[in-house]
Amino acid sequence: MEVIAKAKGIPVSARKARLVVDAVRGKKLEEALATLKFLPQKSAADVYKVVKSAASNAEQNFDLDSDDLYVKTIYADDGPTFRRFRARARGRVASRMKRSTHITVILDEIEGGA
Repeated sequence: MEVIAKAKGIPVSARKARLVVDAVRGKKLEEALATLKFLPQKSAADVYKVVKSAASNAEQNFDLDSDDLYVKTIYADDGPTFRRFRARARGRVASRMKRSTHITVILDEIEGGA
């Protein structure tokens, strides 16, 4: 049974979050959480929270054993981008893009329980 957790509006670009997301795709739950705990990227903490939330959803709502779960699908999509402007030399202006991302995690049970 698939269990889904989402986090929206995380203040990091989707391109940077995808580096972390790609590191845990397809791994068992325990291995994915251990990997995320020690990755140096800022977005690793946010991805960790979402994976942990999906695991809690599986245990509380569907009575699934966390030892039999793995990360079936995980992706980071673009969220809203806030456009800000910064004053530059000689009366000019430069735009700043404050990007955000939506992280989605889908956990599933390992077939056969092995």
